[in-house]
Amino acid sequence: MTEPAALPEPTAQARALIPILGAMELEVLEVTPHSATARIPAEPNVNHFGAMYAGCLFTVAEVLGGLMAGFMNVPGALPLVKRVEIDFTRPALTAVTARTTLSEEEFDRVQAEATANGKSNYELTCEVTDEAGTVVARTRGYYQMRVMG
Repeated sequence: MTEPAALPEPTAQARALIPILGAMELEVLEVTPHSATARIPAEPNVNHFGAMYAGCLFTVAEVLGGLMAGFMNVPGALPLVKRVEIDFTRPALTAVTARTTLSEEEFDRVQAEATANGKSNYELTCEVTDEAGTVVARTRGYYQMRVMG
């Protein structure tokens, strides 16, 4: 019997921190201070009529804000999601990939403001595409880096 292949570190970390991501089989494809990309397969994330469940589309997009915030050097700070707006544009019948970016200037602003004031708000937009590149959802997430304690 062979051992399963080890997961790439960002994927393993995300799944350990938020266990439902493992059940969704979420993969972190890229995470840097300025961009993040994650993917989930169609199975096990389908609903009662064979399309991707809306909550899974939401999750693969929403988690990107927290992944990128892990690069911020703000002692004691954690990323919090304040609000996410989602538009479902097409049914997703295949695996989906979510992508977002944050400019270097915005990253620096959030990091400096959270260090100085204990919190800083930031916004991310995300597109979720199917395997053919069709946009199946768009999100606008409002996050906050907040020093806890």
